[in-house]
Amino acid sequence: MGWALIAAAEPHHRKGWLKRFDPRYWTVDFARPMMASVVSNTPRVLRVEAVFYRKQDLAGLIWEAEDRWDHPLLAYETSRDFRHTQLKFRWRSGGIKPLDALHGPTLTIEGRDAAGVPRAWYVRLWNYAAGTSEDAVISLDFDALNGGFLLPGEADRVWAGDVDRMFISLVPPGFDGGEGVLAAPVEGWAEMSAIACSGSGSVLAIGDVVLPEQGLGMTNGYDDCYHLTPARVVRQIVQLGYRGDVVHYVGMSHYMRLEALGGGFYISLAGGVLNRPASEWHRALAAACGEAGLGVIWSLSYELFDAYCWNDWKQRDADGAPALTGWVPPSTLLSPANAAAMGYLQLVARTFVAIGREAGLAPKFQVGEPWWWVNAGGKLCAYDGATSAALGSSSVAIGDVRGALGMPQRAMLDRLGSLLASSTAALVAAARHEAGADGILSFLLVFLPTVLDPAAPELRRANVPTGWAAPAFDVLQLEDYDWVTAGRGAETAPARAAMVARLGYPVHEQHYFSGFVLNREDRGQWAAIADAAAAARRAGVTRAFVWALPQVARDGFVAFDGEDDVQAFDAVDFPLAIGREAMVATEFSTQIVSSPSGHEQRASEWAEARMRYDAGPGISSEAAVRVLTDFFRGRRGAARAFRFRDPFDASSAADGGLPTAGDQMLGTGDGVRRQFGLVKRYGAGDAEQVRAIRLPVAGSVRASVDGLETVAFVVTAQGELLFDAPPAAGVAVRAGFLFDVPVRFAEDRLEASRATFLAGELAHVPLVEVRAPW
Repeated sequence: MGWALIAAAEPHHRKGWLKRFDPRYWTVDFARPMMASVVSNTPRVLRVEAVFYRKQDLAGLIWEAEDRWDHPLLAYETSRDFRHTQLKFRWRSGGIKPLDALHGPTLTIEGRDAAGVPRAWYVRLWNYAAGTSEDAVISLDFDALNGGFLLPGEADRVWAGDVDRMFISLVPPGFDGGEGVLAAPVEGWAEMSAIACSGSGSVLAIGDVVLPEQGLGMTNGYDDCYHLTPARVVRQIVQLGYRGDVVHYVGMSHYMRLEALGGGFYISLAGGVLNRPASEWHRALAAACGEAGLGVIWSLSYELFDAYCWNDWKQRDADGAPALTGWVPPSTLLSPANAAAMGYLQLVARTFVAIGREAGLAPKFQVGEPWWWVNAGGKLCAYDGATSAALGSSSVAIGDVRGALGMPQRAMLDRLGSLLASSTAALVAAARHEAGADGILSFLLVFLPTVLDPAAPELRRANVPTGWAAPAFDVLQLEDYDWVTAGRGAETAPARAAMVARLGYPVHEQHYFSGFVLNREDRGQWAAIADAAAAARRAGVTRAFVWALPQVARDGFVAFDGEDDVQAFDAVDFPLAIGREAMVATEFSTQIVSSPSGHEQRASEWAEARMRYDAGPGISSEAAVRVLTDFFRGRRGAARAFRFRDPFDASSAADGGLPTAGDQMLGTGDGVRRQFGLVKRYGAGDAEQVRAIRLPVAGSVRASVDGLETVAFVVTAQGELLFDAPPAAGVAVRAGFLFDVPVRFAEDRLEASRATFLAGELAHVPLVEVRAPW
């Protein structure tokens, strides 16, 4: 699998044209607890749905001059000059302040004036409307636009030559500039139709790249894209080459209805399960996916936004502290033993499955990362009232789940596992009941670093219950991004094996989730994520997914198939007797630009040298010709790479001799990391080159930790060391080894004759190094 990070579109990338103010590219935003969404199901029309809980709630319908949400290959151009542009549309609304009211829909334009001073203008839409306060045609000429409530007396001329963004404010009928909770939630809406933009500033370039279909699947989460139109989301998925099913996490903070109580807002079923903005958004998503030929796997977890969760629904530790995640503000975990909490999740599951069925999608449902949470200090969150009542006398004290546990404590963990399995079975049953005669495909997503935490080996009794064993679910889905991004990806293969042994799902009944990159500054982690996805596909999983679309778009990640075929590799050795006589060439690639004065600018294009060899000198007999010809045919010429022993550089030892455990510095322990890649260092100081070694010779690797040789490690299929226990923080990890180089034949033709070697002439058998395909 090939991949790349695209920072910005290049001139050669395909472009199209977009009318400014295209309804698919508006966004919506607001402050909690209110909720709003924007959809564009038909050309030239957008509709905003909102639910207000407080008098001061305000939603903004936003157009940004800079596209901050699309992948660089698909984004529209940044154009802050709105001059010579006219916008006309029909406005209809209900449940919000009307156009003619104080605090009615106002267009706020943020940017800079002609002198470059930052400022904002407030354009009352009613001043440019023809019609009624809730059904009017609005015409805006950005060359003749005035802010101010009353015109012409309060006119404030807009300078539209340097605009960052503009937004239309929507507020509830009770909005008066003060604060307070509304007597009941208010649902409102606004629709812009017949949207027409004209003038010389009305057209924008937009990226229109369509990448080939590739084998990875895409994931998404409502909490990360609630502000975008579903049409915009689906366009990115399709044009980036993702097909098949999209795993859509419905989130934990935006889909629910709320009710006010005691100064807070809590989950409510009054009026339905989903709030109207979330319901309409997901209906539009399902329809758009169906039209694009995509399926949807609805993903629902036991996680909820803590501020909205009823207190008795939460998992709690023995001190009464709720399970709280590390997000800011935090989310919490629902207790699998709480009937009300589980009943609510079942209703949510049924609602989303029904939305998919209405759109003609095959019912597919995922239970996402269900587990018993562990608070800081190893405090197991299994002591809430419902769980304690369900366990009865089986509930015993576990001060630290990472410590040594006795038989009663292990028995408690087993009972917790049974409760968790029963709750997930009931959740899947609810989704299956909603699917009806159509049937349903069920999925279980498990986060390996938590459920198989090596510091708490007994925790899998509770968090990987045997009640999940096949065929409880149709597909087991595994993710491990904490390991991958921390350089611990070698822990995945044994963890996958442990899951197969415990639950019985063979690899071909598994999916793999690769990613994600939390922060933009860590976008370099995509290299490990792409490698992990490729490794999972080589291991035989049915499907590998990338997590998730917002991070893919933000960092410009693209993936494409085909590179594995180009990098096809056979784990066989080049005939050693022939290879020992090879000629060796070490090469770099440097771009050199010389000025007329003789000065130069030099740019090194490769981080590592590339080796070339000529094995011709090793051909000295008919037997050697036969051996080489047989090997050449087996590799299909230059098609397949293989192992080659460099006659001058095949050992970690500085003198090329036998390796010792202290030859090469691999890194420093941190008390967590178990995986260390093999490297060989050349030079010193600023000139040091670090060469990744991917093909150590079997049985040759020796390792030391803090100066002491150890055998408590294995060498992974990727040529890395995986220690049985993580080296302690601050200690040096070193290794010695023999190694091969991955090479291929440089040509698809092999020539040799008896006359050549009998006359003392050298045959020509060029080989070239390839990058290891893992």
